[in-house]
Amino acid sequence: MAYPSQVKIIDVGPRDGLQNEKQPVPAAIKVELVHRLQDAGLKEIEVTSFVSPKWVPQMADNAEVMAGIQRKPGVRYSVLTPNMKGYEAAVRSKPDEIVVFGAASEAFSQKNINCSIEESIERFRPVAAAAKAAGIAVRGAISCAVGCPYEGEIAPERVALVARLMKDIGVEHVGVADTIGVGTPVKVQRALDAALQHYSVDQVSGHFHDTYGMALANTLVSLEMGIWHFDTSSAGLGGCPYAKGATGNVATEDVVYLLHGMGIETGIDLDKLIDAGKFISDFLVRKPHSRAANALLTKRAEG
Repeated sequence: MAYPSQVKIIDVGPRDGLQNEKQPVPAAIKVELVHRLQDAGLKEIEVTSFVSPKWVPQMADNAEVMAGIQRKPGVRYSVLTPNMKGYEAAVRSKPDEIVVFGAASEAFSQKNINCSIEESIERFRPVAAAAKAAGIAVRGAISCAVGCPYEGEIAPERVALVARLMKDIGVEHVGVADTIGVGTPVKVQRALDAALQHYSVDQVSGHFHDTYGMALANTLVSLEMGIWHFDTSSAGLGGCPYAKGATGNVATEDVVYLLHGMGIETGIDLDKLIDAGKFISDFLVRKPHSRAANALLTKRAEG
């Protein structure tokens, strides 16, 4: 089996990981997390989200966080923008990339933003055009690509539809997201195949949640397909509001441990990455949601 020789990890912990935390996380802590991640070798970091603080209070400090980061050459800092108003606020922070999103589930789209899948993507057309004109990269996230809390299983054709619509408005790269973590390797493979009808293997990433413990298996099957971009979250930060008890995003540490064990290059220092995850977990007063991190931290303590 020929696996990719290198993998690019996008750490979404500061944004996707922290957005559901109930306790406020100060901007200084978020900035420190970003600094620790880039010091560990992360080259892609999803920093924050320019959404209404009414909906996501945790991200109300978005501009402060972006202003506080000491940027490293070669690191791409991305932000989520839900609409044109969000983009206009985001662009003042000089992101390298913006992220737009659409669900592969009609019910999810209707319940969350009161419009159809097609309408939801069409709303991003002016956002993508403005970003491109400003020289900012545009990435798309296809949520509920495998399962939906309202609809259940999602047909791969739905993923293909969202990918086609995103391509049409100028999105350069798409992430296939198993938002509620119900995916298994065969289902994930079908979802990725659907996205690959419209994007090349270099323009598709996997975004897996570990609700049922399937995230690493889903990562492995993606690697077998040649996928070499993955969204992960330091310390397994994040939960899913639709799946009680879900650990949320797959831990960056676990994915890096897997990749290094397979001889795949990431450019990431696992020890420094574990320190970054421990830093934010200590602040949140809990252990990291990463088996590799907890095993190696125990080993350190015993050594």
